[in-house]
Amino acid sequence: MLNWAHQFSILLFSDNNNYPTAHTSYECLLGAGASKIIDCTGPDPLAALQQAHDTLPDWMFGHICYDYKNILEPKLNSSHGAQHGYPLIQFFVPETVCHISRNLDVLTIATFGNPATIYREIMASSDTISNGYAVKQAFAGNMTEQSYLNTVNRLREHIAAGDCYEINYCYGGNSPGATIAPLETFHALNSLSPAPFAAWYRLDDQYMMCASPERYLCRKGEKLISQPIKGTARREQDPAADQQIKTNLKNSIKERAENVMIVDLVRNDLARCCITGSVTVDELCGIYTFPQVHQMISTVSGTMLPDAPFTDAIRVSFPMGSMTGAPKFKVMQLIEQYEPARRELFSGTVGYITPGGDFDFNVVIRSLFYNAVTHLLSYQAGGAITYDSEPAAEWAEMRLKSWALERIFQ
Repeated sequence: MLNWAHQFSILLFSDNNNYPTAHTSYECLLGAGASKIIDCTGPDPLAALQQAHDTLPDWMFGHICYDYKNILEPKLNSSHGAQHGYPLIQFFVPETVCHISRNLDVLTIATFGNPATIYREIMASSDTISNGYAVKQAFAGNMTEQSYLNTVNRLREHIAAGDCYEINYCYGGNSPGATIAPLETFHALNSLSPAPFAAWYRLDDQYMMCASPERYLCRKGEKLISQPIKGTARREQDPAADQQIKTNLKNSIKERAENVMIVDLVRNDLARCCITGSVTVDELCGIYTFPQVHQMISTVSGTMLPDAPFTDAIRVSFPMGSMTGAPKFKVMQLIEQYEPARRELFSGTVGYITPGGDFDFNVVIRSLFYNAVTHLLSYQAGGAITYDSEPAAEWAEMRLKSWALERIFQ
């Protein structure tokens, strides 16, 4: 399917990677080609998206950049220059939608063309993806280790002063002049770090290769589901040592405190668009295992207000609290003050909207970004800083996440 889709200049592929995750509708889903680009360039892009879907209730795939915060909160800004130049919001109606059922027994093709022809073309495409990505790339960090440690201490001072409780702080790696094969790179990343919200996104010459484990927001009927992640621990090859690390993560007062703070933020966000009393915490601080790390994940759900536009849920909850901290407005100001680069699509979201107005969006983390014209290959990675954070431990966690991206080129 991916080899067939490579011909299109715009596409979004999402992969569940066989995880037994609740609320996920498809094992994988592809929107390829654009029969229509939704105009989201006005003063209220979400309203434009809602109007477009109300007028044409079709599949829509696309992204929202982290910097969309400046539209939602006009007192915020992004002063750093853009490296990749993604539009703040971009959605498209695909020419073709393909999805495989969770049971792996049904392939559905919806298209403006002939589905039988597309099926034959897909089946005639190669069933393997080459390893042509494996060109060694060196990444330069956008800050030194000492600078990172100093900033973490400075952020702890903000927390001690009562400015905030928790803040997500990010580091970036850049590889200028890179020449990679984007599909092969995604395949390599997805093979080494399979995740339930993985995605391959092409927007003309811009590519995103994403191994995200995190759901931002899902809508099924009137129900909203958010699954924030806070709490990360490395894996070990020895089963006993690996189990001990997993137990330590589950019992960590610091990690649980981080998670609970973000759960409370998500509860407050969803309460703004849900029926009073319907917002519940379905799971608090669950421990889930991935190939590289163990993660602490919580699930928050609520019932949307009757007749509310589905975009209201995005409007009141974006950007996701797991990538900001609390309180959200203040920490977004501090992120702008202390991080040396614009986040752009990182910390944003990609996903889809169904003809019926359901949707599922991930959190864009554990991702590589590549511009095929400028040949810039980059990523960002970070973690939550609290007053109890140990700067050296935060550096090690951030480098663990960075290594999972860098290692496919080494």
